[in-house]
Amino acid sequence: MISQRVLSFIAGCVVAAAACADYPEKPVRIVVGFTPGGGPDITARYLAQELGTIWKQQVIVENRPGAGGSVAAAMVARATPDGYTLLSVSSAHAAAPAISGKLPYETKDLSGITQTGSSKYVLVVSPSLRISTLKDLLQEIRAKPGTFNFSSAGVGSGTHFAAEILKARAAIDVVHVPFKGIPEALSETVTGRVQFFMAPIANAVGPIKDGRLVALAVSSRERDALLPQVPTVEEAGVPGYESTLWFGLLTSAAVPRALIEKISADAGKVLASAATRERWLPIGIEPRPTTPARFDDLIRNDLRQFSEIARGANIRAE
Repeated sequence: MISQRVLSFIAGCVVAAAACADYPEKPVRIVVGFTPGGGPDITARYLAQELGTIWKQQVIVENRPGAGGSVAAAMVARATPDGYTLLSVSSAHAAAPAISGKLPYETKDLSGITQTGSSKYVLVVSPSLRISTLKDLLQEIRAKPGTFNFSSAGVGSGTHFAAEILKARAAIDVVHVPFKGIPEALSETVTGRVQFFMAPIANAVGPIKDGRLVALAVSSRERDALLPQVPTVEEAGVPGYESTLWFGLLTSAAVPRALIEKISADAGKVLASAATRERWLPIGIEPRPTTPARFDDLIRNDLRQFSEIARGANIRAE
């Protein structure tokens, strides 16, 4: 005789399969926890367009900035777990639990769908500073400790951690000035009101090429094809430095696993296409489709790393 537990499991599988077959029957929402213009927003809007074509349903992007992305994450964690509310995140999602004693959600309440892309940071300054190398910038900072500052897209953001790693590796005394998002942090660096910014290449390459910003170094172990003349931070004199930025999609962990796998597979088709590479690579984003499980592993691993950095730099959510 088949047990009640087995019957319930079979019934659940049948319901999940039916939900996958019909999904989506109404518009899907992708929530972004940052202001428009950053990587999570750029990738979400492209995926919304392409998935809307595949699904023959409208996919709406909704920006809900605040608390380093935690406001949006809490919204998605509490949403009806039917796969119609997704979350576009950056590396900041793994940093949030590392710097906050209490979040408005628990990490276990969200499940990975797929990593969407990865990018590098580039250390930029305003031309008004008249600094052309990272070595010169570090010399200026060391000559006047505590008087230079750096911008970020918020406390605990990927741009914040990228600069904190530099601060630790180069042993410099600089002041953190957080903003609501990448566009604001970039704008303040262009004006020279903030001295430097570890900016995502996707956002900085335009201002660099039109002369509004000067690129001093890229954050990866290898140079970037978009800025081949710019050395890495390590090449520029800071041994062991490396920091990369990733983006991805999440949803409520209570969404049926079969439905998460379906969304992941559909997003993966978009991310693996030649059209996506042609669209993203010129702006510094490399498509990186993964399975839900691999994306969850990436988040867990980065959380461990960010927790170590946060303890060492005494970073706490505001």
